[in-house]
Amino acid sequence: MAIRVLTIFGTRPEAIKLAPVIKELAAHEGLIASRVCVTGQHRQILDQVLDLFSIKPDIDLDTMRPGQDLTGIMVSALLGLKDVLRAERPDIVLVQGDTATCFAAALSAYYEQIPVGHVEAGLRTGDLYSPFPEEGNRVMTARLARWHFAPTEEARRNLLAEGIKDDAIRVTGNTVIDALIHVRGTLPALAPERLSAALGKAAYERLLAAKEIVLLTAHRRENFGPGLATIFGAVRDLAKARPASLIAFPVHPNPNVQEPAASILGGLGNVLLLPPLDYQIFVWLMNRSALIMTDSGGIQEEAPSLGKPVLVLREVSERLEAIEQGSAALVGAKSAKITQEAARILDDAQNKLNDLIEKNPFGDGLASKRIVNALIAALRN
Repeated sequence: MAIRVLTIFGTRPEAIKLAPVIKELAAHEGLIASRVCVTGQHRQILDQVLDLFSIKPDIDLDTMRPGQDLTGIMVSALLGLKDVLRAERPDIVLVQGDTATCFAAALSAYYEQIPVGHVEAGLRTGDLYSPFPEEGNRVMTARLARWHFAPTEEARRNLLAEGIKDDAIRVTGNTVIDALIHVRGTLPALAPERLSAALGKAAYERLLAAKEIVLLTAHRRENFGPGLATIFGAVRDLAKARPASLIAFPVHPNPNVQEPAASILGGLGNVLLLPPLDYQIFVWLMNRSALIMTDSGGIQEEAPSLGKPVLVLREVSERLEAIEQGSAALVGAKSAKITQEAARILDDAQNKLNDLIEKNPFGDGLASKRIVNALIAALRN
């Protein structure tokens, strides 16, 4: 009898990181009966990833509503997932990361006494409010999960320190590297017409012509307000100090990001405020950049595989491996430090920071195979 695995996710990052796992589950047809449920926590940008990886969900709860807060997201997900789990009765629920959907799915599965496998388990900053609410979500998910798929040895040590049994943990690497390697392989066939349509014709032509591109992403909840204002002020200063550089910023659709981005960065000739980009186009842009400045977690994992240095626009990071390796520098939301570190890296003609990137500390592209093999072995026993 096939092992019934229900994979549940709701956001773009979860979809990217679970796509290779879902593909690997499907490769064991007959042994594994794989089903996919999405909550729709990120609607439009989630659908872009599903299309890229040719994943068609079996169940779509479509829970997101305009202006929905964290409580609303959790309540909608819990109510929807209760009926799904009772109807599906999987042998295991698979979740990823640290989103509201991840925690809601783990809690729903716990209520139905269905074991949980947690992909990307063990990331910690030690501060429940940074990143918020992700740190709390992943700590609570760890208490409910039976199997913990840690991306690194550091993550494994974090779980052991919290009392998770060693035999419940598997160090697999991060599945985002599996996804990145797949998408990077598609870039040579990426049509200029699609790039032009996604970026805008004028922006695409400027990116092709630019000698130095700085890629910016900023959307973290804890940076809303003064933090983003400081970050965007530093970016404005950097743009004015380096008129030959082109700063590309795909702006998150949240009004808390869009409004300060437009007011502080709008009108600067060498700053491109771009629409949200699908993952393939975003990987193309990362690959062309000389420097990435971000408050994202996932980009810190991806950049080493592309040989790109990263400035982390956060006060703390749960991905210390990149900082210890030297491929990333933690600068927080401090204006002077952001501009100084960005200029230091960009002015280094030898790009010594890149010389430190010998291999990606977060994975080798085989994480999904390790996760599925571990599930098969565990469930057979």
